[in-house]
Amino acid sequence: MAQTTVSVRIDDELKREFDEVCNELGLSMTTAIIMLAKKMTREKRIPFEVSVDPFYSEENMARLRSSISQMEAGNGTIHEVVDDDQGVDG
Repeated sequence: MAQTTVSVRIDDELKREFDEVCNELGLSMTTAIIMLAKKMTREKRIPFEVSVDPFYSEENMARLRSSISQMEAGNGTIHEVVDDDQGVDG
């Protein structure tokens, strides 16, 4: 079977951490990537959940914009955040 080279740009720290995990599992990074490619090809899907942080949903962003507008118009109440472990005074 003919083989080809795939080149990927990745952050240095991420590469280092990925390499460490692969080594702990007794795999090379190449083997781990081939395993991912084979599983995706076989299942026709990404084999893990991929999602977007719900904080950045359009609904939440609209609510935040509305709250900011209300605060800027003087129609809001400022609340002090209290750390349950230390109380207001620390």
